[in-house]
Amino acid sequence: MKVSKPKNVTWWVAVIAGGAGILGSLVSIPVISGIAFWLVAGAFILLALACIVDGL
Repeated sequence: MKVSKPKNVTWWVAVIAGGAGILGSLVSIPVISGIAFWLVAGAFILLALACIVDGL
């Protein structure tokens, strides 16, 4: 399996989503705190897919 570098916009979306998830788990934010785990998990999955799928 060939691994490729994710695009900058995909990387930034994943970093922002993961950061929001971590922040939501540490600080009580009404909208984000309930889905903090899923934000971090989604960010990780997005980065993994971006490395596998070319052009993502």
